[in-house]
Amino acid sequence: MVMYRRRSLLMTKIETKTTLEKFRRFVISNCCASFIPKEYMEDPTIFPERDPSEGAIHVEAVSKVFLDQIRNVRFVKVADVLGVLYSSKSGNTNLKWRQTKGNVGKLTGDASPNSIVNLLHAGILTSSQIQQMLSTLKSSQQDTESEEG
Repeated sequence: MVMYRRRSLLMTKIETKTTLEKFRRFVISNCCASFIPKEYMEDPTIFPERDPSEGAIHVEAVSKVFLDQIRNVRFVKVADVLGVLYSSKSGNTNLKWRQTKGNVGKLTGDASPNSIVNLLHAGILTSSQIQQMLSTLKSSQQDTESEEG
């Protein structure tokens, strides 16, 4: 993982392996945690989707059935997920999960500080990975300061 600045916002490049369920919980926490029906939250085959104008969430699956729309989120029941695309409303987070084997996949993209926190809460990133990112950031800032000074 690499941290960098985009528009005065500190961003992090993400490249890690994670389960589909952990990424599903991350997406839910970022888009609809306050209003998702409990039975949808508990069912690992139900995903939220959202139009690009609201920050795209799209599930690529062999089978997908529309269940319900609540606010700006469509809930779909899926089978054999191949990939999930997630973009935040602000556009500061863009992540892509691609299946590698079974329900495990590779997660890649850019994440804002808020999304880093949610990736940690979802169990996708560990606190040691966060500490490593912060120490890398601190050392790169010290290098920049010593070059300027």
